Amino acid sequence: MNMPQNKRESLIYTVLMCFVMVLWMSIYNVALQYGKLDFEVLAAAWIGFPIAYVFAMCCDWFFVSKLAKGFTFGFLVKPEDSVLKKVVCVSSCMVVPMVLIMSLYGAVEGAVHTGGWNGILSAWLFNIPRNFVMALPLQLLIAGPPVRKVFRGLFPVGKVLE
Repeated sequence: MNMPQNKRESLIYTVLMCFVMVLWMSIYNVALQYGKLDFEVLAAAWIGFPIAYVFAMCCDWFFVSKLAKGFTFGFLVKPEDSVLKKVVCVSSCMVVPMVLIMSLYGAVEGAVHTGGWNGILSAWLFNIPRNFVMALPLQLLIAGPPVRKVFRGLFPVGKVLE
């Protein structure tokens, strides 16, 4: 369960984790919007995925990651704490701002498609708890462990140099 050790590893890990999280959260949100889960939902989620993925990657890489790691290592964990505690704390601290940002992204995207600009704030506030209850367990229990395993399988410690 080794965490990324340098900037290159962090970038590779972020690309993988962001892909899984954004894809699943896109499917989840479109399914909620349509009230069902079928091929039409998967197609709609896939069509919207590339722009959402690029936006999420930029937010994660340039803003959220620094914020989450700064908060985690400044207030929640000590250097001698277990890797598991560090992973859980960083992951949890990533979910909160990403849910806030991507829920706003979804509200704006919905307004663009429907022309309903007056409801952005209410849509955003409505989506935050719905997204949080899916994103946190997805990050900690479902996506996180296999993505870390795949990452370390492809890139053993010491193989990706700074």
